Amino acid sequence: MDTASEFGRLIGPLRRAVLRTRLAEHLPDLPEAQIELLRALEIVGTATPSELAAHLRVAPSTISNLVRTMTAANLVRRTPSTTDLRTVQLGLSPKSRDMLRRYDRTSTAALRRAIDRLTTKERAALDRGMPALRALLTALEDESGVQRAGAHNSSVE
Repeated sequence: MDTASEFGRLIGPLRRAVLRTRLAEHLPDLPEAQIELLRALEIVGTATPSELAAHLRVAPSTISNLVRTMTAANLVRRTPSTTDLRTVQLGLSPKSRDMLRRYDRTSTAALRRAIDRLTTKERAALDRGMPALRALLTALEDESGVQRAGAHNSSVE
């Protein structure tokens, strides 16, 4: 099997294994689209719905539906614009900030435990591979036209 095929088959199960770590903290099982929206707000701070749609490369109606659900769950704060009463600024709620912090702490600890079980040679190979993984992300985003914002960006579609 070539590298692209093998990597493609591993990336989904790897991501799901990391996401399952949230169960240890009794964190909610949010849909990926909601997680991506929260991560985008974590990067940009506050944004209008149209700015978030552009950032995540999704339709404005997708953002509207996500924000409606996430506001009801107290995950997103809506603040009226001080300059344009037709517009709102969206930001993380204290609940979602805490949730992201707990998820990051839990998933990082699980990854550290798993990495510690690797051989010295495997850990060194993983360390050496990090720059290649970053370059792969950039290449995939360039190919799909995604513009990176900060250290993280992906599609919600």
